[in-house]
Amino acid sequence: MATKAPPGKRRKKKRKLRLSLKSSKLKKTDSYSDQVGWSTDVGRTLNEEVKPKGPDTIKHQCDMCGTIMKVPKPKKARYTITCPHCEHSEFFQ
Repeated sequence: MATKAPPGKRRKKKRKLRLSLKSSKLKKTDSYSDQVGWSTDVGRTLNEEVKPKGPDTIKHQCDMCGTIMKVPKPKKARYTITCPHCEHSEFFQ
């Protein structure tokens, strides 16, 4: 049970704060684009040319029949390639 304040002191009433985001007051038609700031091309200087991207496929030769295949570049270190001609599978680590 709450105790009463001594007769000479009053308790201060707590004010309720109204918290809101300032962005809610902005108009939806306002458009802002930041033209000044950090570059999004990290690790590249302005006078350096852009390097061409490497191929997404690798060439692999089957050990059994010697067929050269174009295989998508693996995303993991361990992968298996199966030859479509002789159905020989090779496992790489």
